[in-house]
Amino acid sequence: MTTHRPFPADGILYGAAYYAEYHRTDRIDEDLDLMKAANFTVIRVGESVWSTWEPEDGRFELDWLQPVLDGAHARGISVILGTPTYAVPPWLQQAHPEIAAQKADGRPHAWGGRQEVDYSHPAFLFHAERVIRAVIERYAGHPAVIGYQVDNEPGLHLFHNHGAFTRFVRRLKQQYGDVETLNREWGLTYWSHRISDWSELWRPEGNSLPQYDLAWRRYQADLTSEFIAWQAGIVREYARPEQFVTTCIAYPRQAIDDFDVSRALDVSAGNPYYSMQDALDATRVVAAENEWTTSGVAGLHRQADRLYSSRQDRFLVTETNAQAIGVSSSNRPPWPGQLRQAAFALVSRGAAMVEYWHWHTLPYGTETYWGGVLPHSLKPGRVYREIAEIGAAFAELGSSLDGFEPDADVALLWSNASRWAFQFFPPLASGGHGDPESYERIFDAFHRGVIESGAQARVLHAEQAVALGAEELAAQFPVLAVPGFYVAADDELELLRDYAAAGGHLVVGIRTGYGDDEARARVDVAPAVLSTAAGVSYDEFSNIDEAIAVTGSGSFAPAHGAAATAWIDGLVTTSDDVEVLARYEHPRFAEFPAITTAVHGAGRVTTVGTVPDPALAASLIAWAVPAPVADGLAPTRPLPVTVSSGVVADGRRAWFLFNWSWDEVVLDLADGSSLTLEPWDAQVVFTAA
Repeated sequence: MTTHRPFPADGILYGAAYYAEYHRTDRIDEDLDLMKAANFTVIRVGESVWSTWEPEDGRFELDWLQPVLDGAHARGISVILGTPTYAVPPWLQQAHPEIAAQKADGRPHAWGGRQEVDYSHPAFLFHAERVIRAVIERYAGHPAVIGYQVDNEPGLHLFHNHGAFTRFVRRLKQQYGDVETLNREWGLTYWSHRISDWSELWRPEGNSLPQYDLAWRRYQADLTSEFIAWQAGIVREYARPEQFVTTCIAYPRQAIDDFDVSRALDVSAGNPYYSMQDALDATRVVAAENEWTTSGVAGLHRQADRLYSSRQDRFLVTETNAQAIGVSSSNRPPWPGQLRQAAFALVSRGAAMVEYWHWHTLPYGTETYWGGVLPHSLKPGRVYREIAEIGAAFAELGSSLDGFEPDADVALLWSNASRWAFQFFPPLASGGHGDPESYERIFDAFHRGVIESGAQARVLHAEQAVALGAEELAAQFPVLAVPGFYVAADDELELLRDYAAAGGHLVVGIRTGYGDDEARARVDVAPAVLSTAAGVSYDEFSNIDEAIAVTGSGSFAPAHGAAATAWIDGLVTTSDDVEVLARYEHPRFAEFPAITTAVHGAGRVTTVGTVPDPALAASLIAWAVPAPVADGLAPTRPLPVTVSSGVVADGRRAWFLFNWSWDEVVLDLADGSSLTLEPWDAQVVFTAA
């Protein structure tokens, strides 16, 4: 489903973020020669050093980057030029301390890191515009520059500054019109929160109401979208027609809506970081190292699928692991072969560029132990050699992946608003407390089921699904999973119902249809709008502390050990035509079906009343998708093997085959031949579509 012009990539862009200014000696030529030898075709520069571009207020030094661009161009290496607005120079924070982003308690974020500013503040915007114009005007005409990255990983903080709050109230006035409407829509009668004048609205640091919080989060994401669109508009005043504009998205950020922010960009870009070593072993389960990395093969794929989802188009990977990424006590470089696997996995889901963070490992600073392509010695080592081999493989592929669109057996609906709502009111628990990653846990359970069943996923934003309409959605995506869609408007739920009636197979997960677009629990039979079509309803639900075994019935036979986790909806069938697919082995919960399915119109609705564990999720998807696309190449491919695929411009299908383990695997192919996958191997083959 390409809704924008495909990114006009000629081959796969390949390279790293490069900061010659971070070196202690001049080695630009040596670095660029090593990059050329590694088949690098692109570098990203300039976005982190505002104080180098403008060392004093109004005094610019712009020529220092010229040798980097000239040297890159001489070697056929393209450049993405960044605007330096995410790392504010000391003179600016000293001259204008009021631009510091304030925390919920009113204290400013202390200086000494990065992204400490309220980028909606007029004083900041004045200085940001000045440096943007100076840098872009200086280098827009350079032949090496193919595009621009505005800012870097925006949305780190929520801004509680007086000006930001004042503008928030103004937007509420525009949206709701009067305080009586706000009182009604937010339920402010509760705990005596009714207001009689806009001036009585309390500040968010004291807020306890989910409707207020959702409005605040939406507003903060709007600030980020507006800031990025503002920068993009300035850059386009200087950019040549063939140059693109993007920003690099850190998807876990709290103040970003990737769908909304990407509407002002020519191509989406982001920074998927993932745990390596045993975390990529498909035969094991290893916890992610922190909140901004994923673990597991499915986690890596989910990050790529989310990048594709922002514009339903090919994307750029502006940062990803070269070596260990994280704090000084987390040093886990990749096993040999894993860098190749990850690079091809990202490409197999739509990446038109893979860039590493970053070229050389720094001898100082916060990221001293964020490993680059070169180690601290600056001498090419094992990682450089593996990255060079990947570059050679990409060079050999040439333009054969141009126009690539990844295949999808299952679409999964993503909702940023539901994620925000679950961060405020988590439905799932962890360690005795609400888990702010509840949305990701629910969503990832289904996404992992897609990957581990041997199928392929496409992530859709709710807005994108609505834009397609029910009939086209069913035609493009015969199976649509909707887990955790809590903040849902009536028309969005009606679309899901009509999708099934039009012939689609709708898979409904927990919390879907329970809330409305204000994050209010619906005064309706759950799941609202979908209950009649699904043939089930529920009025009670329970958290569970331990996994509960699930057994199949009828046409569904889950894998051995399949289980329910975290949550159970007390489903009750409301129609004789409903088929119960699975039940719980439990003295109380056995009364409720775990999974049901019912025909609706030309399609069906399957309801899942729990967070399925990997075995149950994979079994469910295998039942819903009995003949995934990858069967056309390799009908049997048990884990640790995965296969991704897509169609390229000339109509052929590109297949990406992976062995995520230490053991050699011989894969039987549909044409009667076989293919050997070495440990930690990734291979690409082409066939007729």
